[in-house]
Amino acid sequence: MRLIKKIALAMLMTMGVLLSKAQQDPMYTQYIFNLQTINPAYAGSWKSIGVTALAREQWVGLQGHPSTQTFSFQTPLRSENVGLGMNVVLDHLGLEKRLSVNFDYSYQVLLSDITTLRFGIKAGFTNYSNNLTAYSQYPDNQSDPVYQTNIENKFMPNFGFGLYLSSEKYYLSLSLPRIIEGNYQINANNAYTTTSEIRHLFFAGGMVFRLTDNIKFKPTFMTQTVLGAPFQYDLSANLLLAEKFWIGGMYRSGDAIGAVAQWIFNKNLRFGYAYDFTTTDLQNFHNGVHEIMISYEFTYSNRRYVSPRYF
Repeated sequence: MRLIKKIALAMLMTMGVLLSKAQQDPMYTQYIFNLQTINPAYAGSWKSIGVTALAREQWVGLQGHPSTQTFSFQTPLRSENVGLGMNVVLDHLGLEKRLSVNFDYSYQVLLSDITTLRFGIKAGFTNYSNNLTAYSQYPDNQSDPVYQTNIENKFMPNFGFGLYLSSEKYYLSLSLPRIIEGNYQINANNAYTTTSEIRHLFFAGGMVFRLTDNIKFKPTFMTQTVLGAPFQYDLSANLLLAEKFWIGGMYRSGDAIGAVAQWIFNKNLRFGYAYDFTTTDLQNFHNGVHEIMISYEFTYSNRRYVSPRYF
């Protein structure tokens, strides 16, 4: 069985080298609680200074499985029409590493007493590295020139934009977090080339319905569109119990179903956990997908807040 797992992993890695057009940005099951990583217009929407940390371990037990750590910061400025944010994402896949740092700016326009439209721009960079020489331990790779040189700390700047329409009861989000497409290569002969920045167009939305005084229902969706890759969508449904506890489930097309829970300890601190059940044949080679998120909001008595916050 262990030999079969190694062969399957080798085939997946080989296919990844041959096929460069794919959905590449890290996926999050708990995107429903923080859209800032994909949409700069979300920055400042909390109406308070806030930080979010998220760790996702995908396909645990599979050697070289994807691992993603994310840190986000956002704050409104004094006028509350301007929001600023920052995102740091460290993404591992095998020996490949991507470190992305982006800064967000958003501006809010009041469409009515309860509805706002935010315009956002994102700018930053990605550092890419890949320890290709480590693959030369496999007999088939020892004479391949591709695996004789490492890719280390290749730098690529980028920028993106987004729109965020929201009220206390619903939101719609449209964003293109990366506009510049590019790739990394180890020499002028293109012995090894990997596409590092692919445009992803995200469209998402959600709405909150009051079922009883203590129960609210929030359905959400998100779609991803990438040129040359299958269209993907996420659907989720969550219940908020007594303004303290979110619980629900999600479905990601062609990939997984999942369970989501979030504890709201007070108006400042939240803790979330998600578990994905893979629906593809890959489920036979790993022990699940785990995602942990924690967020904290700093409140001050001289600032107005929207409470409770559902998005």
